[in-house]
Amino acid sequence: MSDNNKPILWYFADPMCSWCWGFSPVIEQVRVQFADQLKIALNLGGLRPGTTHTITQNERDEILHYWHAVQQMTGAEFKFENAMPEGFIYDTEPASRLVTLVAAIDPELVFKCFHNIQAAFYRDGEDVTSKTTLKKIAGNLGVSENQFNDLFDSANIKQNTQQHFEGTYQAAIRGFPAIVWQDINNTEKLCSGYVPFEKLSNQIENKLKNSAKQRV
Repeated sequence: MSDNNKPILWYFADPMCSWCWGFSPVIEQVRVQFADQLKIALNLGGLRPGTTHTITQNERDEILHYWHAVQQMTGAEFKFENAMPEGFIYDTEPASRLVTLVAAIDPELVFKCFHNIQAAFYRDGEDVTSKTTLKKIAGNLGVSENQFNDLFDSANIKQNTQQHFEGTYQAAIRGFPAIVWQDINNTEKLCSGYVPFEKLSNQIENKLKNSAKQRV
């Protein structure tokens, strides 16, 4: 099947969404298992873009509650000690902007970039709202310092990032992670929130079978 005829599996997620971190092994299994049958595309969610206030203690407690729930359900690794310290601003736009920057240089690195940001934030306790941290992550993916400096604050990359957020809103996605199936016949949300691989893969298999029947 040519790439133009393949169904698309849209993955709506944010690199600073804890449930997306828990879902990381699931989407990776999907990418491996269905690589020949689907196009799998990431659409950045825009969880808290443009946040300007420092995190309050109540907000921190609430977020850490979610982190513990994600760890309990998925086994994802978190660094809780000193997470989101005093003065932290939970702005998810810069991390998302790095993904669009990497996509502009090498689209094949998009999912790796997304995962590396997640791991830096949740597993390693790094501040992925910081340009210094994001530059280091980019460098580990082969992005030169000059490329980063030229692109990160460019109007084009900022606009591309906003287009992702707008696409998520227009698709009526209000929670992450979310998976949306799209083929020539229909568009359908397969899940909103965490689901195990077995459940999602069964849904995808059924959609592939139905899609194949409709092409006969």
